[in-house]
Amino acid sequence: MEVLVSERATQTVYGAIEAQLPALRRFAQRLSRSASDREDLIQETVMRALRSSHHFHPDTRLRSWLFTIMRNTFNTEYRRRCREPVGLDDAIIERTGMAAPQEWAVRRSELHCALRRIPPRSRRTLLLVAMGVSYIDTARLCGCEIGTVKSRVNRARKMLEDEIGRPGAS
Repeated sequence: MEVLVSERATQTVYGAIEAQLPALRRFAQRLSRSASDREDLIQETVMRALRSSHHFHPDTRLRSWLFTIMRNTFNTEYRRRCREPVGLDDAIIERTGMAAPQEWAVRRSELHCALRRIPPRSRRTLLLVAMGVSYIDTARLCGCEIGTVKSRVNRARKMLEDEIGRPGAS
């Protein structure tokens, strides 16, 4: 019964977010001059809101919650852009960048091999969670219960740790 109530509430939030898209577009126009940057900002805001919909409290105003997410997203992107070089061609940036040390290339190769040895269901579940998909959404995508998702992720992490060692440990 709780799962049904939770799913209905989530669907209600999804519909309410969709109804707020025109207001989000207007707010994004105030924050960004570029049309493509505005669309990216709206998309990122909606994605973050959907990922965090389980944190939304029904007694708060959805529009204010979404605007806060958009403003924080914009500020984060602005700070990131301030740290990047301006006006350089991508080809120049690639040439000035440092190549990854050989150790990282070896670790990446080890990780790929270790991931291939994890059973497909557990691997898919682990990768979804690692990409930031919530446990609830991962359970829906994999067609299983949340407890199953948590078990699969835990087992997959354990297998990776046994295979390639703990991150940061030498």
